[in-house]
Amino acid sequence: MISVTRHYKIWFSISAFFIGASIIAIALWGLAPGIDFRGGVQAELTFEREVNSQQITEELQTAGFTGVVVQPVGERGTLIKSAALDEARLAKLKDTLQTKFGGFEEISFESIGPSIGRELTTRAYWQVILVVLGIVFYIAYAFRKIGQLAQNAKIAAWHLGMATIVALIHDIIIPLGLFAILGKYRAVEVDGLFITALLTILGFSVHDTIVVFDRIRENLQKYPHKHLATLIDYSVNSTLARSINTSSTLIFVLIAMLLFGGQTIFYFVLALLVGVTFGTYSSIFIASPILYLWHRNKT
Repeated sequence: MISVTRHYKIWFSISAFFIGASIIAIALWGLAPGIDFRGGVQAELTFEREVNSQQITEELQTAGFTGVVVQPVGERGTLIKSAALDEARLAKLKDTLQTKFGGFEEISFESIGPSIGRELTTRAYWQVILVVLGIVFYIAYAFRKIGQLAQNAKIAAWHLGMATIVALIHDIIIPLGLFAILGKYRAVEVDGLFITALLTILGFSVHDTIVVFDRIRENLQKYPHKHLATLIDYSVNSTLARSINTSSTLIFVLIAMLLFGGQTIFYFVLALLVGVTFGTYSSIFIASPILYLWHRNKT
């Protein structure tokens, strides 16, 4: 049987390493906002002949388009991102590409103004905040009677809520840190899909954590005089197979999507994969030990 309470220092040390690295990356480089949040132009093009992203970047810079990001997509696809352009500048950009690299097909085109970008940024912040608050209130309601079950520890619903929030912060910071690193070295930007991934991670992680906490509540009712550490370890181990099987199924699907889903959703799936992996870890090895440590001196 795995003891999550006895070996909590090991589990916390592993998390501390990844969280520390993530915080350093975020502090040093921050996140590169996509056009969803800063405004700008994004176009996906397919050229008739094979072209090099570096050559496109150099030609556009020579033509006066500074700060343009060019990324390959598939075999002949190219993704071009730029600050907001008026019609004249946009026409000049297309003419430059046509002249230097021949014909191309415009697969998709997006243009978002700076004011809309700021509005979307504000909405993204509020979405995350409201989801977290909703989780806190749900846990407080769902586990409102848990304090009446424990004889050896005074556990309140808000204790479970705080342990869950700590685990959720853990699950969000690590993908943020990864994308700070990717933004620095691979010019990967954070867009609306990334926010969707974060919200999905929150939902998956809290579901897994609630399953464990619900088993703790059941065992508190069955064994009210049992030592809290023993009860938590027993509860975690009794749900361990379910958690691993559920998470593994999703992780295998995400890996398949990562390998075969194409460039368009690659980083969205990567964020989900990292978040789900660490969300599973936190629901087992972070949230429950936090609950135990909170009451260790009272049991």
